[in-house]
Amino acid sequence: MERPAVSVLINNYNYARFVGRAIESVLSQDAGNVEIIVVDDGSTDQSRSVLEAYDSRVKVIFQENAGQAAAINTAVASSTGEILCFLDADDWWAPGKLSAIAAAFRANPQASLVYHRLQPTLVDGTPTSKPIPRTLCSGALSPLLTRSAGWWPFPMTSAVAVRRSAWNFAGNIPEQFRISADAWLVGIYPFLGDVVAMPDPLGFYRIHNNNWYRSTEDAATLRRRMTHWQHTVEATNLFLSAHEMSARLHLTDHHPYRIASAKLKGADVRTRFKLAVEGLFFAGEPNLLRRTRDSLRSARGLSRFGLDVGLSEAAK
Repeated sequence: MERPAVSVLINNYNYARFVGRAIESVLSQDAGNVEIIVVDDGSTDQSRSVLEAYDSRVKVIFQENAGQAAAINTAVASSTGEILCFLDADDWWAPGKLSAIAAAFRANPQASLVYHRLQPTLVDGTPTSKPIPRTLCSGALSPLLTRSAGWWPFPMTSAVAVRRSAWNFAGNIPEQFRISADAWLVGIYPFLGDVVAMPDPLGFYRIHNNNWYRSTEDAATLRRRMTHWQHTVEATNLFLSAHEMSARLHLTDHHPYRIASAKLKGADVRTRFKLAVEGLFFAGEPNLLRRTRDSLRSARGLSRFGLDVGLSEAAK
């Protein structure tokens, strides 16, 4: 049989109410020579019955719960396509997405990663806010990531596609990325080749309580994000060292991490001013207007009394 040009890899955990739409959005693509692999990561809802209804149209693998990274690794190991396209079970794609991805890889033989914008939606699929990420980054991004501790206006999992040869070089996603496995993809692959950004929103990102997006930030959420960023920097540096690449990331260059820390601890006027100035030169946001706006807004939003202090006072 002809080897598939594209492998679509869907990871699912307790998204029986969403995964059908994800699969249908792939089956309706106009691209040929595509395989679809769904890994169910130990769901306890009705996912099995939903997935088994697709019969031979979709290859379904059931495994015990091990996290998103493990589910994606299993899917890739069972795939054969030259292009790997990732899709979270609660998201879905627009028509023409796979054809556009394949064309971008053909036109850019040095590309290791291709991505597009996603349209955020409410749980019911109603579009909300502007497509993300707002700033698009193409070309050789490793110098940018080195200056920003790996932070850039990165795409979400369902917008990411990588070349299999790059995957084979990088190896499996470390299973410490039980959630947000896309942090590995967007953090490592820019060191392996060029990045191509497509401006159209070729997919839909569903916002709900189970994903990374939060409309408000509390102390627990900030601490989880900071821990995630720290572990991502450490994992990236281990990878770079193991492959004898000279670049290294430094958490002190990670401006969102420093802002999150100030939100927890509190910031006096001098600290707010210092963070505002640092933000103006933060390499992670290449767009000058957005960088200026984000820097001033973040510094202005800091309080003298941090969230940790507020928790301590409330406990008295």
